[in-house]
Amino acid sequence: MKNHIDTTMGDRHISLSILCLVVIFYVTLYVHAQSPTFVDVTKDAGIRFKHAIGSRSSLLPEDMGSGAGFADIDNDGDLDLYIVNITGAFKDISSKNMRNLPTNVLYRNNGDGTFTDITESANVGDTGYGMGCVFADYNGDGNLDLYVTNYGENVLYLNNGDSTFTDVTQLAGVGCSHWSTGAVFADYDGDDDLDLYVCNYVNYDLVKLQEKKIGANQVGSYGPSALNPTVFESQDNVLYQNNGDGTFTDVTTEAEVAASGGRSMQAIFSDFDNDNDMDLYVANDTSENHIYSNNGNGTFTDVSAESWAADFRGSMGLATGDYDSDGDIDLFVTHWIDQENVLYRNLLNEENNTKRIRFVDESYTTMLAEVSIKEIGWGTSLFDYDNDGDLDIFVANGSTFQKLDEPETLIPQNNQLFQNDGDGVFSEVSKSTGIADLPFRVSRGATFGDYDNDGDVDIFIVNNYANPTLLQNQSDALKNSNKWLHVKLIGTNENRYAVGAKIQLTTDDSAQIREIYAGESYMSSNSYVAEFGLGEATQIKLLKVNWTNGKTQSLQNITANQLIQITQD
Repeated sequence: MKNHIDTTMGDRHISLSILCLVVIFYVTLYVHAQSPTFVDVTKDAGIRFKHAIGSRSSLLPEDMGSGAGFADIDNDGDLDLYIVNITGAFKDISSKNMRNLPTNVLYRNNGDGTFTDITESANVGDTGYGMGCVFADYNGDGNLDLYVTNYGENVLYLNNGDSTFTDVTQLAGVGCSHWSTGAVFADYDGDDDLDLYVCNYVNYDLVKLQEKKIGANQVGSYGPSALNPTVFESQDNVLYQNNGDGTFTDVTTEAEVAASGGRSMQAIFSDFDNDNDMDLYVANDTSENHIYSNNGNGTFTDVSAESWAADFRGSMGLATGDYDSDGDIDLFVTHWIDQENVLYRNLLNEENNTKRIRFVDESYTTMLAEVSIKEIGWGTSLFDYDNDGDLDIFVANGSTFQKLDEPETLIPQNNQLFQNDGDGVFSEVSKSTGIADLPFRVSRGATFGDYDNDGDVDIFIVNNYANPTLLQNQSDALKNSNKWLHVKLIGTNENRYAVGAKIQLTTDDSAQIREIYAGESYMSSNSYVAEFGLGEATQIKLLKVNWTNGKTQSLQNITANQLIQITQD
């Protein structure tokens, strides 16, 4: 009898233990399922940057910035970070306080998830009224140089190859003393070196403004006229042609790409018509956007109207990518409040006409319009955050309206992440991925790249008059199911980072395309590494590179979950 009782008690203990293990297993799954995809690791990463100094004074330039850029400036295999700042140029600052002014900051990636501020030793602490930045190897020496746009003269820093930079603005002839915003590099003329296109905004003349005594009516909310860009004259953009000797020549008039009247915010070079030269899209604030088709002879043709993508709205950020996997480059534009963000689908594949650039607005059919109509969008990207094989969309939001009872403060908004469902529709996943749980900020520029080299794309966001946000993507760390491939191209001519090249990837189940850019988002610059999500595919059947000189290069049967480098033949 005693033995029988002991056996029964033992069975009960075993059953209870199994039950506990089952409960623990499911609780663990639940916790993992509820864990955010993106985690704010700004402080842990050692980033101590703060945008601006003092309090806001209701002047337009301080509300516009700023941008940032991920780039491997020391060629050690990880992404460093540059952040643009403003000095508070409209405030009375005595000379004794000049050393305490906020500068632009360069952080070196330590390779362990943290960064070190090397601004002073690198000599890139520009104290101009900062707007944006873009990294590009303009002299073809294999090191990424840095161009900074300002309210005032811009700055070009030459990378010396030893983690230091030299200001070569005057020598290169690219100072551009207008109010510059976004800037982009590309080889528009097919001579293998990178040319520079600079967006300019308005002639911010406060003396003339006071003479006009005009108020600013922004969506029914009366505010200071100094915040209304429409009361100021627009400034033409500038195209600088690379002379191949460290200098540039202004060829804007000859190329016909000034975008006059545009109040430009950001531009992007992309081969929209797949004819192997770089076309140009310019996003303008409160005026018609411009699309320029590259004629292949050093000039462009304005095709804005016939492109169906020259809407008259307040455009800020730009992103490009093949969201519908049909082999051509689509376009996403962020807008001002009550002017929903727009996803333009490229019709090249349907029309099969490389002599025409044409898009169709799919904002409502993709479910992206109404969810953005009350937000003001800035930095953005088409990128595969979950590595499932299609492109998702992130938008950094932040108001331009000031609080009525606190005019020195702009109204914060929540950033948004939209998941591509793979069927032509996007779903907002800001809540489930942790984006919606972050503190509301007045966000502006955003840069994208895999700073921790774990196979997924991370996000860095500049917040106006606040600390920035570094969002570490932990999707693969939690799921570890979707595969990936990252590709770095190495050109053998002056275009060492293969700006403008296309990469086509094919698996058993899908086909994808990436294009290499220098300048995008909103006044920002993304990583030069092309990031592909593969879903469950473990093998890439074909990887084809279309170099800017028209030649192609192919690799077959590549194993997933690695970074590969392809050097131009």
